[in-house]
Amino acid sequence: MNRSFRLSTALDVDDLLLECVPYAIRLANEKYKFQPPLTIHEVNRWGRTGTRADVIFEFMDSPEFISSQPPIKGAQEFVQKLSQMTEIFISTAVWPEYMSQRFQRILEVFPEIPRDHILMGSRKDKIDVDILFDDGMHNILKSNAAYPVLMRRPWNHEATGIMAVNNYDEFLKLVEVIANSYSTSSEQLSLDEPGIVVLVGPSGSGKNEIAKELLSVTDSFQKLVSYTTNKDAVNYHYVSEAEFRSMSDRGEFFEATTYAHHSYGSRKADVERILNSGKHIITVMDICGAMALKTLFPHVITVYVKRYKKDLITAILEKNCSIEDKANRLLAIENEMRNAKVCDYTVMFENSEQAVKEIRDKLRV
Repeated sequence: MNRSFRLSTALDVDDLLLECVPYAIRLANEKYKFQPPLTIHEVNRWGRTGTRADVIFEFMDSPEFISSQPPIKGAQEFVQKLSQMTEIFISTAVWPEYMSQRFQRILEVFPEIPRDHILMGSRKDKIDVDILFDDGMHNILKSNAAYPVLMRRPWNHEATGIMAVNNYDEFLKLVEVIANSYSTSSEQLSLDEPGIVVLVGPSGSGKNEIAKELLSVTDSFQKLVSYTTNKDAVNYHYVSEAEFRSMSDRGEFFEATTYAHHSYGSRKADVERILNSGKHIITVMDICGAMALKTLFPHVITVYVKRYKKDLITAILEKNCSIEDKANRLLAIENEMRNAKVCDYTVMFENSEQAVKEIRDKLRV
């Protein structure tokens, strides 16, 4: 990095470093013997849900709970690795009467974090850091950090258009991408051997048109087709909700998300099959899927597809989808525009032919 200072990262605590919801669920199941047992998938939105899952708050509101929260598997190793890459701060929202317990628990589990880097309070938008890593979508949307990043959890599964990761490894890869963006020229990136081109951008930016055009002008690419529970989605493999959950439970998806109440996922085996055939892959994904690919495979190039905002809005309004779906896509535009900062290239969409020519020239394919 050609900077005189290190990147700074603020980390949330509950359900990012220390177990909160899963821990409370275990305690609730032990006390009340729920049949079937309460699961984390029942906590599908932030706060109280009006269901039996609300019992977890009974356990969270105690100093004993705060003092005994176990670290999430891999969290200690994650903090150690991240401390080699960025300056780490803790940003945690906890009731004032439990601050001392939270402070002591952090010091016990993560001794490498300096005492004066532990910040407490709910106004995370006031923290001046390069990167915020949090599982609370409300904190991500309000953040003034240059790179607010969401950790995928069941209660934020419908978040779209924002930087998001599924696990610690993907976040570390994203930090690496951010750091390299200050010192690495994108002109160095090309597909010299079978690799993956990921098109990222807001809804209506023309990503699918570009992918279709690229496939029509060269046979060196093959499209990665993802899976969805949305019967009306085009360019996807349709599977039922039960099939999707079964595939997810078997670990077939390297990335999965929910959008407008429908599930979407991509299989690692499909990527390996195409690359082993000697072809490049062209795929359309959100930034979360793009980072998952960069974590798993060595030759991944992300291309942000830029389009004038008025044209984006027009394209979304012309889509054959529900009013709710259109509203969600419109609301996501501003957040998705921020993803350009972590992509390897940006192309302006005026028409698919022009965009494909620019991509092929840059990647030398």
